Amino acid sequence: MQRDTALFTLQGKKGLVLGLANDRSIAWACARTAQALGAEVVASCLNDKARVHVQPLTDAAHMPLINCDVEQPGALEALVAEAVQRLGRIDFVIHSIAWAPLADLHGPVVDSSGEGFARAMRVSCHSFAHLARVVTPHMTAGGSLITMSYLGAQEAVPHYGLMGPVKAALESLVRYMAMELGRQGVRVHAVSPGPILTRAASGIQDFDQLMASAEHKAPLGRLVQLDEIAHLSTFLCMDAASGMTGQTIYVDGGCHAVD
Repeated sequence: MQRDTALFTLQGKKGLVLGLANDRSIAWACARTAQALGAEVVASCLNDKARVHVQPLTDAAHMPLINCDVEQPGALEALVAEAVQRLGRIDFVIHSIAWAPLADLHGPVVDSSGEGFARAMRVSCHSFAHLARVVTPHMTAGGSLITMSYLGAQEAVPHYGLMGPVKAALESLVRYMAMELGRQGVRVHAVSPGPILTRAASGIQDFDQLMASAEHKAPLGRLVQLDEIAHLSTFLCMDAASGMTGQTIYVDGGCHAVD
């Protein structure tokens, strides 16, 4: 049986990757992997402070980099407009953005402030819906929208706190977006990696204990690697994944499957 290897490539695809922070960020791993698989990629980082760490990476890869603070009115619209100007259309988007105020993240959920909870939801969850509204008119051939979740959306994980309910909302949002956008040929997924030391994760209390627990629990007996997260994320943007949508897919060494 002859296989169509073109299904397993991003050759000719055009994508937008949000949330680059440094060389250890999931977004950067996804952006460089997508480019290596043949995609033309535009990337974003939060602001000039993040840009100092990210621009040497994107410059070396000849990858356009745009600042985008999703809390600023019009920022997502401006990002998508510039990406479309550079690319002509969008075939996939990888959204790797999560944030909560430390005062709310480090305390019990019941003590979280309404303002902090709302900001965490706007940045980490609603920005994905907002992004979809802005970008889908430019996904003229359909495509994929990918975001990042964590097991704490499904289970109460010590010290994950406020981000657990926020990620649970994000996973629900994925299902609703999949239902609403499917007839346009747009597929929507959440990728749920195991704990990995990124800049965002460093804000979680006792994160080293969380990683040690995951390594001990995982059937594979190890933590997941950045490239493994990127491999799954980019596969979901390929034509080979055309029959899939609305899923939360784990890449966590099997942690989610065992007690």
